[in-house]
Amino acid sequence: MGRVIARRPVLRLGPGGERKRPDSIAVEEPLELRVDGKPLAVTMRTPGHDVELAHGFLHTEGVIGSVDDIREARYCDSFDDEGRNTYNVLDLGLAPGVPPPLAGVERNFYTTSSCGVCGKASLDAVRVKTRFSPADDPMTVPFDVLAGLPDALRAKQQVFDRTGGLHAAGLFTATGELLVVREDVGRHNAVDKVVGWAVLGGMIPAAGCILVVSGRTSFELAQKTVMAGIPVLAAVSAPSSLAVDLAEEAGITLAGFIRNGSMNVYTRPDRITTAAAPAWAGP
Repeated sequence: MGRVIARRPVLRLGPGGERKRPDSIAVEEPLELRVDGKPLAVTMRTPGHDVELAHGFLHTEGVIGSVDDIREARYCDSFDDEGRNTYNVLDLGLAPGVPPPLAGVERNFYTTSSCGVCGKASLDAVRVKTRFSPADDPMTVPFDVLAGLPDALRAKQQVFDRTGGLHAAGLFTATGELLVVREDVGRHNAVDKVVGWAVLGGMIPAAGCILVVSGRTSFELAQKTVMAGIPVLAAVSAPSSLAVDLAEEAGITLAGFIRNGSMNVYTRPDRITTAAAPAWAGP
């Protein structure tokens, strides 16, 4: 497997003068996904958990519904000038009877936040493709538990601690138990790795779970949440308008700006029990 962290020389400038030293940098490399030998998509990702990433991507794009839909996953056709495997091409074989991906999935998805389709078309596409509806999930989460999840996620970001250059996604239970955390240079990839972990573990739909992301919430992150049947999506930053529209239509609880004991709840606040919430001290 490729490296996750690279070392590069840097010139450090500051009030104390300048000095040269090595610095840790998050590795970014291309991963080409193939399905039954046919190129499907290319993403720039942090190496590691590639099989999870592939399963998560195929699931959130509606290609597969469970781990049983994949026959095999193997690295192929990716060698450097010295004949060493770079592990940058991953081929997934579909199980017999599983339809191949639709033409619309065949894209480079390192530019996914602006996919060129209108909001209504995007919402309609998710409605058609999703196999699970989180709207009826009866789970609730205490305010104080939800408020503490971004810090719990941050505490597990080991590569971020060394590089400062990765997004993270984590899957939690309603009691705050961390099930899995994944880091990647791409926020979409981090979520795909988490969803792929759940697919491989037979945990889809991920009922009663909370997906926590380290940055903003785009439409595609909301889409992946819906496709995985996750009822609550929480973020430390802001959502986009289309992410809120999708969350409202799909019936997921979307919370953002979770910082310093407060949060904005954009949709389905009924899942958050507020008995433990601090009294409002603002104007």
